[in-house]
Amino acid sequence: VALSLSQTVPVTGAVVVTTPQAVSLSDSRRAVGMYRKLNVPTLGIVENMSYYSCSGCGQESDLFGRGGGERVAEELGVPFLGQIPLYAPIRVGGDTGAPIVTAEPESPAGRAFLHIAERAAAQVSIQSFQPPRPAAPAPPPAMAAGPSPVRG
Repeated sequence: VALSLSQTVPVTGAVVVTTPQAVSLSDSRRAVGMYRKLNVPTLGIVENMSYYSCSGCGQESDLFGRGGGERVAEELGVPFLGQIPLYAPIRVGGDTGAPIVTAEPESPAGRAFLHIAERAAAQVSIQSFQPPRPAAPAPPPAMAAGPSPVRG
């Protein structure tokens, strides 16, 4: 989907979201590579589920590792936008239509989302002053309808 959209819709930039787990970090590297081939700037990398934040006591635990998103951003030369904790009220807010930034703006999760939004907005502003990028290559034409030959 990201490839198709990037080839057919004007895109200011991409925000790549990862988790600290190795398989997700690998996917993130490939995503940044794809966007580079399409001349779509990567506005930054966000690390989701960076740590568990207990909504009762506030204690933090690294369940999936920590810091992988920041390391990949540095490795690839793209901005690191921030870390989002694994925090139950984020899901509750998503289910009820009350985003964490309005329901609990002073919580670690609320502050994380606001920080990431500010950094992403700054990157969009920076991109608006960059010279225009060449157009991405057109998607390949659709294959003709009909049965595909099968070789045995």
